[in-house]
Amino acid sequence: MLQVDRLYEAVAEKSPVCVGLDTDFSYIPAECVDKTLSKGENIFRFNRDIIEATRSVAGCFKVQIAYYEALGLDGMLAYKSTLEYLRREGLVAIADIKRGDIAKTAEMYAKSHLDGEFEADFVTLAPYMGLDSITPYTKYMTEKGKGVFVLCRTSNPGAKDYEYEKLADGRHVYDLVGDKLSAMGKDYMGAHGYSSLGLVIGGTHIEEAKEIRAKYRDSFFLIPGYGAQGGTAEDIAQYLAQGNGGVVNSSRSVLLAYKKQPGTAYAEAAYNECVHMKEAIADACSKL
Repeated sequence: MLQVDRLYEAVAEKSPVCVGLDTDFSYIPAECVDKTLSKGENIFRFNRDIIEATRSVAGCFKVQIAYYEALGLDGMLAYKSTLEYLRREGLVAIADIKRGDIAKTAEMYAKSHLDGEFEADFVTLAPYMGLDSITPYTKYMTEKGKGVFVLCRTSNPGAKDYEYEKLADGRHVYDLVGDKLSAMGKDYMGAHGYSSLGLVIGGTHIEEAKEIRAKYRDSFFLIPGYGAQGGTAEDIAQYLAQGNGGVVNSSRSVLLAYKKQPGTAYAEAAYNECVHMKEAIADACSKL
């Protein structure tokens, strides 16, 4: 089964909530740190607790590699252990790596993150260098059913610097990127009508939401920007299709939920936040 079909079914069964495991060591409550373990080992224990607490409500999990690279080999072991745990438990794992190189370098990135010790079900990619920065990953889409999410229109304020620039034909740069990736993705369609080549569409700029969703009907969206970045359930709902067709990432709002729920253990607080997020998005979708 293609990973995009697994993801669609997980969203249908659970929710479009994507728990972002962008785990900084400082996020772990001081009283929960085991001083006999390394920082990386403590982070993996924290991640495992969050995964177990939220797996019944989260459609997938996204692991942001930078937080692990920052700790060197110890951190990369935690990254590896987290991905292995997710895949062993049958949960959908997205490696947020945002690679964007070409040729043999891209081939090695693809091999590193869609096979081997750091294997994930999906990876995120940056398309600035062109479609030949995406092509090396298609082998794994065809042979192993893997998926990719490619940056298209992002949630950060700096998206206005390049992505919103107008072309001679009146389109924005993000339209050009989305159009080319959508056309490319039609060669990798899944059973539920979505391509293995998905798009990263930020949930904080909602002016074009309905247009983008209608334009890229075949594209599964990874939607950042919810919670700490300011995106609301009402904003996010416009990028979904009957509550599916995308996953909504939340990292700090889930990992640090215990700070807003005094007396609640961090794993339970994370679960509560995911339930709240699921219900809020479902309610917003029902009103469209």
